[in-house]
Amino acid sequence: MVSLELPPLRERTEDIPLLAEHFVKQIAQRDGKPLSGLSAAALTALCQADWPGNVRQLQNVIEHACALSRGGVISCVGLGARKDETSCPLPNFTEARIRFEHDYLVRLLKLTAGRVADAARIAARNRTEFYRLLQRHQLDPARFRTGSDPRA
Repeated sequence: MVSLELPPLRERTEDIPLLAEHFVKQIAQRDGKPLSGLSAAALTALCQADWPGNVRQLQNVIEHACALSRGGVISCVGLGARKDETSCPLPNFTEARIRFEHDYLVRLLKLTAGRVADAARIAARNRTEFYRLLQRHQLDPARFRTGSDPRA
C-alpha cells in the first residue's frame, strides 16, 4: 500500500493557472465555445481564493464561468462568486464601454428579432453607423432573426 500526501489547492497556488486553463480548454472543446482562456485579473482572483473544495471547486467555478461566457477571454466578472474588489479590479473605461456596447447591441437585436432598421431607430443611430457597430462587435443580425418573420 502506498500513501500519498497531497497538499490542498490553496497551498499549491502555482498549479491554479495551469488547472484553470486546462479546464477552460476542456470545456470549450466539449461545448464548442470559442473560449481562449482567462484574463490576468481572473487568474489573480483564482490564485487568491482559498479553495476549500480543492480542484473540484475550481473546476465548478470555471464550468460556471464558461457557461455564462459569450466567448473569448473569461474576465474576472465572469467568475461571479470569486469576484471581489481587491482581487478583481474594475475594467478600464475602454473595456467597460466595449462590453456595454456589445451587450446593448445584443439586447437591441434580440428585441427587434435581428431587424437592423428597427434596432438602429431605437438606438437613435442611422443604419450605416449601426452596421459599423455590429461589425466592430462581430455581431450578425441573422443570428437573432426568427424564421417566420417576413421583415427579416
